[in-house]
Amino acid sequence: MSARPPGPGAAPLDPRLSDLLKLLELEPLEVNLFRGESRDIGSPQVFGGQVLGQALSAAYATIEQRVVHSLHAYFLRRGDFNAPIVYQVDRSLDGHSFSNRRVVAIQHGAPIFNMAASFQIPEAGFDHQIDMPDVPPPEALTDSSRPPPELLARLNERMRRFVEQPRPFEFRSVQPLDFVSPRGARPARQVWFRAVGRVPDGEKLHRCLLAYVSDYFLLDTATLPHGASSFNGSLVMASIDHAMWFHRPLRVDEWLLYAVESPSASGARGFARASVFSRDGRLVASTAQEGLVRPRKTT
Repeated sequence: MSARPPGPGAAPLDPRLSDLLKLLELEPLEVNLFRGESRDIGSPQVFGGQVLGQALSAAYATIEQRVVHSLHAYFLRRGDFNAPIVYQVDRSLDGHSFSNRRVVAIQHGAPIFNMAASFQIPEAGFDHQIDMPDVPPPEALTDSSRPPPELLARLNERMRRFVEQPRPFEFRSVQPLDFVSPRGARPARQVWFRAVGRVPDGEKLHRCLLAYVSDYFLLDTATLPHGASSFNGSLVMASIDHAMWFHRPLRVDEWLLYAVESPSASGARGFARASVFSRDGRLVASTAQEGLVRPRKTT
């Protein structure tokens, strides 16, 4: 998957976005075999959204004239950001209207992730959707991409390094975020987000970028009723699986609303699901994720 460069006279890409687009550009090694780089964003392992976005890019490299409408993925092992990731694509189906791909991400000789994705030739059909939540517009909210200075000073060095990393997306949360001393709250939140600059055109590219950013905020929502946070060291958290459904065309460089809720947490696992709305109220995607949420043992 390649992104068209900006046209003559267009503003240059933001360096953070340029680096992300480079990250999604995989190196072909053989037929159905690709290699991707990783980035250290301050987390203990490769960011799950990076693997999702790269795996979808690998699948798209074997697809023509069809767009992804769903994906289902499992995170198997921690990714090492000091080593490349190899993506192996199985062309499971190329039918009249649909194509299916299976992708396995391999590192140090072992699978760390697998994904099945389905692609469809665009066509018309019935059309309905749920309503977007009634929330303040992004202009009425403060930037929540990083904690305010008074909270930042209370984070340990590892967490401070994580939240201070420059990110290719900006976030504006409807509910206040307390990264250090959260209080019990309803297991739901709404967050506006968009890329920090203009992104080249192309539905493929924008859906891969949405896959990348969709790994934010989901699992954290399952901790809200319990007043716990991975930022203060009280929890061990890791994504187990991740699913997405793409409903309508979208642009990640325009404001999107992530409406997240967690219906359940049990058995040291948290479950969350979300709807993604465009600024004009169109439901453009849905996501769901289950992950490990385990209180850290103290000795």
